[in-house]
Amino acid sequence: MGFIFLILGIITPRFTIVVLWLLSSWFEGVFETRLLPVIGFFIFPISLLWFSAVMNWFQGEWTVLNLAILVLAVISDLSSSGSQRKKKE
Repeated sequence: MGFIFLILGIITPRFTIVVLWLLSSWFEGVFETRLLPVIGFFIFPISLLWFSAVMNWFQGEWTVLNLAILVLAVISDLSSSGSQRKKKE
């Protein structure tokens, strides 16, 4: 089941966030404030999913591999938002 959400999260991260928020307790206790998940939903959805995955699956332990994947997620989020801006112009 986790692999299905992983693939779905890469393809449609915002839809996956909404499904996880509505149907599970995936985000409970992960963030201290409500502002970070909201910012993550709109600007960094893949990074938000990976951050919550590390907090849930790896008990918040940030290894070199976890940080490398986070960097790739941020780059992916920024590149996808940049390509959407260029299409509108």
